[in-house]
Amino acid sequence: MVFPKPSSESDLFLCSNFASRYARDSLPRFSMPENSMPKEAAYQNIHDELQLDAIPKLNLASFVTTSMEEECNKLIMESINKNYVDMDEYPATTDLHNRCVNMIARMFHAEIGENENATGAGTVGSSEAIMLAGLAFKKKWQNKRKAEGKPYDKPNLVTGSNVQVCWEKFARYFEVELREVEVREGYYVMDPAKAVELVDENTICVAAILGSTYNGEFEDVKLLNDLLLEKNKQTGWDTPIHVDAASGGFIAPFLYPELEWDFRLPLVKSINVSGHKYGLVYAGIGWVIWRTKDDLPEDLVFHINYLGADQPTFTLNFSKGSSQIIAQYYQLIRLGHEGYRSIMENCRDNAMVLKESLEKSGHFNILSKDNGVPVVAFSLKDRSQYDEYKISEMLRRHGWIVPAYPMPPAAQHINVLRVVIRAEFSRTLAERLVFDIYNVLHELEKLHPPKVTNFIKEENKALVETGVKKTALDAHREIIAQESNKRQKIMAA
Repeated sequence: MVFPKPSSESDLFLCSNFASRYARDSLPRFSMPENSMPKEAAYQNIHDELQLDAIPKLNLASFVTTSMEEECNKLIMESINKNYVDMDEYPATTDLHNRCVNMIARMFHAEIGENENATGAGTVGSSEAIMLAGLAFKKKWQNKRKAEGKPYDKPNLVTGSNVQVCWEKFARYFEVELREVEVREGYYVMDPAKAVELVDENTICVAAILGSTYNGEFEDVKLLNDLLLEKNKQTGWDTPIHVDAASGGFIAPFLYPELEWDFRLPLVKSINVSGHKYGLVYAGIGWVIWRTKDDLPEDLVFHINYLGADQPTFTLNFSKGSSQIIAQYYQLIRLGHEGYRSIMENCRDNAMVLKESLEKSGHFNILSKDNGVPVVAFSLKDRSQYDEYKISEMLRRHGWIVPAYPMPPAAQHINVLRVVIRAEFSRTLAERLVFDIYNVLHELEKLHPPKVTNFIKEENKALVETGVKKTALDAHREIIAQESNKRQKIMAA
């Protein structure tokens, strides 16, 4: 595209962008324009187009944090031009990164001394963290098999079929067989007993999820650990556990401190967590923590002499922004245990408000658990007239993004609506969402009145037998009246 050259200097600074030629022409889509445009026009046009995106706070599909304090926003902007990989040039940023690793590792009860540095790394979300943890398990398994003179070309990994797609990516990218324990109706997470049955001498690890993306449920890592310990004892293997705590890693320590899922269990060798979820940082930060230094094979760590200093590194990405690392440190020291506990309790309470209101409606089955991630997953009891996808579609008209999706294979006949309760989701918004869901149900029932054919046939048959005459229309009116009374009771509640 070629923008016309300005006819005068003042043409670049019109009082209103909307009166300029830049508002009359379409923005480039496939090729870079030949000429420049004023910064005000570039900003305004892009800003306006982005208004078509959903409002992040009303995007209840996402676990990712959408709001931070202004002081933290200021720190982010002050450090947005720092490349984290330049450790020698930005030693203060590197130190903040290491502090985060130490704090999170101790929160997960890692085996480290009081003044000892933990083993871990900041990553671009939990996907990279999982890749790194998986590579460490694969390398450690291969090294052991080589030392024993055994084949090491067929590694496998055991998970539930409810895992996030990043596990499938790891398996495919790094040539590891993925063995999945199928979920089933009423049990939507990995069954530890069935997982252990799939373990053999080629299993590099079993991956458990602390907070399934499908319904927020915590898998039973303690039972998995105990069953796997017994199998290892019987077989002589030393199959370890990785915990994918992307969603639950910043929840369990504060809401359920007695729950054993982390490095308190001897077979848990590494844990990943998303700082940009309930770690309360904007998108782009995850963490992977190893139990001890020995659990990360040294031959995976690169020592790079770049820009004047030796830099040990184990990441898939090289260049990386510093902002989210600094924001994570801000949240850890700003909130502390007290602040995180208070925020997570508030999320849990708001989830309960939504859950109880949906149960009162009589329309939904609740598929999430009370002691997991503050997620409310629910499905329709009756899909004869409309389904979960229709509810999701109509909630968008009220501004809400509530995803509808099928459960994993073996339970995929069950469709689910899911609401993620984040820190910025207030009680007022929770109550408003309930109100809008009830409104959508009311609209759908008007559009799709109950089918009455079978009812009318049975009703008329009974009336004929008793000698009373009643028309199909009369029967239909009675049903509509009954449904109307039900709705009024629901709205009153």
